[in-house]
Amino acid sequence: MMDLQQRIALIRTAEGSEKADLVIINGTLVNVYSGELLKGYGVAVRGEHIAYIGKDVEHSVGPATEVIDATGKIVVPGFIDAHIHMCYYCSPGEFLKYSLKGGTTTIVTELIELSFPLGSRGIIEYMESCRDQPAKIFGVIPTMVTLSSRAAEETISREEIRGLLSRKDLLGLGETYWQALAGGNARLLEYFGESGEVGKVISGHSAGAKGRKLAAYVAGGVTSCHEPITMEEVLERLRLGLHVLVREGEIRRDLGAIRGIQKRAADLRRLSLVSDGVSLKQLVEEGHMDIILQRAIDQGLDPVTAIQMVTINPAEYLNLAGCLGGIAPGRCADMVIIPDLHTIQAEYVISKGRIAARQKELLVQPRRHVYPSWMCQYMRIRKKFSPEDFQIRVQGDGPAKVRVIEQVTGLVTKESFHTVLPRAGMIEADTGRDLLKVSSIDFQSRTAKQFVGLIKGHGLKKGAIATSMAWDLTNIVVVGADEEDMALAVNRIVEMQGGIVVSAAGQILAELPLPIGGYLSNASIEELQRGSEKIQLAAAGLGFPFAAVNITLITLTTPAIPFLRICEDGLIDVRTGGKVDLIIS
Repeated sequence: MMDLQQRIALIRTAEGSEKADLVIINGTLVNVYSGELLKGYGVAVRGEHIAYIGKDVEHSVGPATEVIDATGKIVVPGFIDAHIHMCYYCSPGEFLKYSLKGGTTTIVTELIELSFPLGSRGIIEYMESCRDQPAKIFGVIPTMVTLSSRAAEETISREEIRGLLSRKDLLGLGETYWQALAGGNARLLEYFGESGEVGKVISGHSAGAKGRKLAAYVAGGVTSCHEPITMEEVLERLRLGLHVLVREGEIRRDLGAIRGIQKRAADLRRLSLVSDGVSLKQLVEEGHMDIILQRAIDQGLDPVTAIQMVTINPAEYLNLAGCLGGIAPGRCADMVIIPDLHTIQAEYVISKGRIAARQKELLVQPRRHVYPSWMCQYMRIRKKFSPEDFQIRVQGDGPAKVRVIEQVTGLVTKESFHTVLPRAGMIEADTGRDLLKVSSIDFQSRTAKQFVGLIKGHGLKKGAIATSMAWDLTNIVVVGADEEDMALAVNRIVEMQGGIVVSAAGQILAELPLPIGGYLSNASIEELQRGSEKIQLAAAGLGFPFAAVNITLITLTTPAIPFLRICEDGLIDVRTGGKVDLIIS
């Protein structure tokens, strides 16, 4: 928000009685409001805002004005990622080192990851680390949908959510799974009502919903959805008035599925491109919203339409179009200069009125935030785990029919049934049949509440993999072929106060400490990328078949993805939301 003096300065700069701090001349401006290309235009910037656009920008140039000649170049608004999970691995300042220089000037992140281990206090401290950065970072408030009986009762209260909704840096409610709203969940509807009353967004998550179920979900008040994976699913949601966020990041890449959507829908202003999260490798080696925009254009989207999908469209969805998303007087001075409409390579990035990057070199360094020590002291576990903690006991030595989590893809699981032959009353892992142990341990339960089940599809021939990153609850998740290695990996995570560990034959093969809430580290992004790659290589060496070990393990606990999931309470069928038995007979 501008104060009175800043507004007066903009008016005087536009009139010419005062001079601009920064001026772009001779560019071709992409006007996302009208869809036009305005050739030979200039932009005058005063402070953090745009004062004037037009061909006669010379009146705003003074002796101290910094001038960028954009002859032959294209000037577009700064890119917006309206839906990302940024609370992984690195701090916001480290993330911006690579995100900003590609042209991403505004980010809206989910905060669900840190909310379970650290509560509302963790959310506030994380948003403090986003303050006074060279790009704008906003958050959305988690509605705390979880499989865990303890976490559902002991995390963020209704009063705390109301307090968070009053913050300007929190734009509304984060993604809420449609199954949780089925039947008219009074608590969630109360949150929805309060968010709507203060003009804030209500992010949706309607994977698998269609027809009457989808209509009922939309009637509950959601304003967006980032889950459609086909053209028809996108169109169904657009027709119901939702703002659709098309993902192209680490979790999913859905741009290919909507290729040709311009032939099916006449108006795409309620369609935005988002990442939903980018891997460290993609961020460092390729970029952020710049590479997503480039892919959209390469796949046939009209360049101006695609640019609208990462600028004005998300700004309108987020209720920020009065200050973000376009190049016009009074808007934030966030702009990117690119060579041509088909080449999204940032030659200049202007963010908050300053030249933040030139030719991919960062000129404004992000602020390094020092997190308080309590954010690294969130685990209540005091016990040391032994191999016996990962045993599955059964009565008798006859064959037993068991329910197994079967990993179908890196994200999706299904329910399968197998017959096993216990030994001395114990069900053991069977690498020959790819039947491994999986355990979920509540690290905030003082009794270290734990469940041990079976999983198929992870391919380990030996060893174990464990992580403190587990979606939608406070659990350490470990998968292993050997109980001793499972205990070793879990104990090491507790010692590190969070992270990822790969172990085998009684040795730690690779580890990545993430002590801030079990998700973050203050290490450099380059160091974290190297550590993440070592984890992946070590896991692959044990037989792990999927491309991202962290994503596959952390999604084992979420009610968002079908079908069979795990928490410290047991196995959960997300189709019904009910607990199911491991031992069938």
